Amino acid sequence: MSDSVIRAAHDVLIVGGGGAGLRAAIAIAETNPGLDVAVVSKVYPMRSHTVSAEGGAAGVIADDDSLDEHCYDTVSGSDWLGDQNAIEAFVREAPRELLQLEHWGCPWSRQPDGRIAVRAFGGMKKKRTWFAADKTGFHMLHALFQTSLRYAEVTRYDEEFVTRLLVDDGRVHGAVAIGLMSGRIQAITAKAVILCTGGCGKVFPFTTNANINTGDGMALAYRAGAPLEDMEFVQYHPTGLPFTGILITEAARAEGGWLLNKDGYRYLQDYDLGTPTPTPELRSMELGPRDRLSQAFVHEVEKGRAADSPYGPVVHLDLRHLGEALIDAKLPFVRELCLKYERIDPVHELVPVRPVVHYMMGGVSTDIDGATPLGGLYAAGETACVSINGANRLGSNSLPECLVFGARAGRAAAEYASAAGSTPSVVEAQATDEVRRLERDLLGKRPGGESIAAVREDMQATMEEAAGIFRTGPAMAKGADTLAELQERIGDVDLADTSRSFNTELLAALELANMLDISECILQAGMQREESRGAHQRTDFPARDDERFLTHLLVHRNPDGRSRIEHMPVTITRWVPGERVYGR
Repeated sequence: MSDSVIRAAHDVLIVGGGGAGLRAAIAIAETNPGLDVAVVSKVYPMRSHTVSAEGGAAGVIADDDSLDEHCYDTVSGSDWLGDQNAIEAFVREAPRELLQLEHWGCPWSRQPDGRIAVRAFGGMKKKRTWFAADKTGFHMLHALFQTSLRYAEVTRYDEEFVTRLLVDDGRVHGAVAIGLMSGRIQAITAKAVILCTGGCGKVFPFTTNANINTGDGMALAYRAGAPLEDMEFVQYHPTGLPFTGILITEAARAEGGWLLNKDGYRYLQDYDLGTPTPTPELRSMELGPRDRLSQAFVHEVEKGRAADSPYGPVVHLDLRHLGEALIDAKLPFVRELCLKYERIDPVHELVPVRPVVHYMMGGVSTDIDGATPLGGLYAAGETACVSINGANRLGSNSLPECLVFGARAGRAAAEYASAAGSTPSVVEAQATDEVRRLERDLLGKRPGGESIAAVREDMQATMEEAAGIFRTGPAMAKGADTLAELQERIGDVDLADTSRSFNTELLAALELANMLDISECILQAGMQREESRGAHQRTDFPARDDERFLTHLLVHRNPDGRSRIEHMPVTITRWVPGERVYGR
């Protein structure tokens, strides 16, 4: 094979250097030290979005808690759309992963007697969320990254962007990537590929997600022939800062924070959160599931009980009664964010918040070991859909999900790669075609062409209107038509920058193409699901419909580029569908 097209060959290639990707790399190195592992990431690993997670990671450790209770909370929280075999494995393995992370150096917060401290989190009846103050993801990612450095068999390609998976005869054989510093476009072949690129919050205009969360892994898998699952379920977090979208962690409410409307009233007591009717003295109302808290905000706006701000309606998070000592001990990052971005001190002032897109329950469809229907292709973390989250993810389940299924995918990929044959020669031709496409279509100047920013803004506005907290069939259909027009426009984008080194305009164009594909999948699945379940609330179909829609929806990409929807049964092992009830 030509050195000009094929850069390197590895046994396993991991795309994404965050929590799930690094955990997968460590698992491969531990499973089979003889395998050659590569991690390619479009940012330096310590800048992966895992670093921004604040609140904590769920795992049963307290004496009054049990695995069954964590399972039930997760199943119920998913509105019975989570696969129960995956949930049982997740709950069983999460405490072991979190304890292992401590052995690798993660500084979990402690109780006075030295035991691991746990806090309450939304939708969970027991305190089971491990935390490291409110910088949990930061410390987890540090521990994982430092541990990965022990293994000489792990090669890193930092600041490289993958544009295509190489597939032959139903099997994945590597990927094509652009080096952001050099501009060089080459293939990296592998016997197995694991996608760990995180979510796609940037398809919406207001999100807690970093600018890097553009659905890259989902789009790569979708175009390569792997289906996406549960894409209609987009989680809004109820407490984001206005304008920036920066997350104010659920831990702020877990420690006793209140949500107040413009009249200073704890409005959540007026809504069905799946809990017994609370009194003003109860704080459990603020720890209802995220989907229902976000929906309650919309109703407050409709009733004229939200406060006005330069960036739209808001409610207020009140932490003043917690006191400076507790805030500095358990919520120091929350105070820092409020001071830096809002010039507000939560010790003395109310914090304006509003719901903001936070997490994708859907993603690349995988089995319990991270395997997709494409041979040699695996996925883990937010870019994957196992599915443990179903229609609504419970807070603090996502960090241990990265650990549990990152490790599972790593071990499965290691076993697959150990038995796989050599890379077929046809892969080089595919890589050459991709290099030519990028050189011709993306680095070629088109005077008077479309603006990347304009297309992106139109996409985000369309998704906010069509796929927000509440949805209707006609609005989603209109949004899908607009996205089809935007797909045409993206083909005419003008790249004024033809330089090779750190061509951020080229990167933005590639990311936008990914986001448009993901946006289409969200709306197509949403139109098909004619019910309201979890984060998918249709005002034209307000009831949950287990008879028709107790099922996953898979979005496939046809050869002509259009999408098609298939149904896949939900795996139910022990807990039959029922009403969502919390706070027992």
